[in-house]
Amino acid sequence: MTEMLSWQTEEKTLILQGELDYDTLLPLWRQREQLLNGVQFLEVSNLQHIDSAGVALMLHFYHYQRQRGGSMILTGVTDQTRTLIALYKLRDILPCAYTSST
Repeated sequence: MTEMLSWQTEEKTLILQGELDYDTLLPLWRQREQLLNGVQFLEVSNLQHIDSAGVALMLHFYHYQRQRGGSMILTGVTDQTRTLIALYKLRDILPCAYTSST
């Protein structure tokens, strides 16, 4: 059973919630140009699940913003997401602000 992906924009932050995976990312992908306009932060702390397709999407968003002369930082990166970023050797490529572990 796949939980839905939802998102909202608050000022310069795109906030993702739910599951970001191959099965849920298409609607977000289709709206990316409009959603990323003016966005500098991608808040991912409310994601319960991310797969390799989700990581690829975040990387694409980062590069998309760079190509447009902007920047993007992932915020609220959890241990699970940090592990995926490390496994795909993206630590030096994808700027992240990590949450503290409790």
